[in-house]
Amino acid sequence: MTPSSAQFPVRVTGGPTAVFEYGGLRFITDPTFDPPGYYERDGARILTKTEGPSLSAAELGPIDVVLLSHDEHPDNLDTTGRALLADVPLTLTTPGGAERLGGTAQALANWDSIELERTDGGVLTITGVPAVHGPGKREEVEPFTGEVVGFVLTGDGLPTVYVSGDNASLEAVREIAERFGPVDTAILFAGAPRFAVLFDSVPIVLDSAQAAEAAKILGARRVVPVHHDSWAHFTEGQDDLVAAFTTAGLQDRLDLSAAY
Repeated sequence: MTPSSAQFPVRVTGGPTAVFEYGGLRFITDPTFDPPGYYERDGARILTKTEGPSLSAAELGPIDVVLLSHDEHPDNLDTTGRALLADVPLTLTTPGGAERLGGTAQALANWDSIELERTDGGVLTITGVPAVHGPGKREEVEPFTGEVVGFVLTGDGLPTVYVSGDNASLEAVREIAERFGPVDTAILFAGAPRFAVLFDSVPIVLDSAQAAEAAKILGARRVVPVHHDSWAHFTEGQDDLVAAFTTAGLQDRLDLSAAY
């Protein structure tokens, strides 16, 4: 592990939610802080949360930026997480999500960037990067699962950080690697979520083997996996990730120490 990645702590609180400090600013990914329970749409149960977070929203402390891959699914933005947005100065998300959320939400389309002032007087750059929430081309997938954005964070003297969001496309990962690789820390959403009514139960986010392949493509020095626990629709967990990264010879890149 390189010094830059070793000095860059990430804390995972459950599901897709991770907290980290970068350039003196405090970030959170896809905030989910509801207790276990069911989520319904049109009177039908659509998702089941099986475990609550290891850290409550009240215990979280101040957040400067929310990196929200998408707002349309409660396993990425739940009721408590949605309320949290009102107290955060900036939420970066998809163009559609920014319109729906309003407030401090700002759109970050693919390959668009925003610069933020660092506490040391410099700047850091956040770039929106492609993500496809299911198998196939974006135009085939988005009508069913919606628009998703990933993020790459860069800055002078700072490690390169990739936050994948709910992405199932290794082709998108290749595009990102061509522009930003190698990355120091990849926060990879995994879990192989499957639904019988979507894409013949093919995962709509990376499975464990694909996460290992994504790490290889990115040249990632460290991988912090998220989005593989606390929900019933995740079909692969930590043991599957360890097995896949071991098979790929990348077990030393996998950082499982980040949980609160």
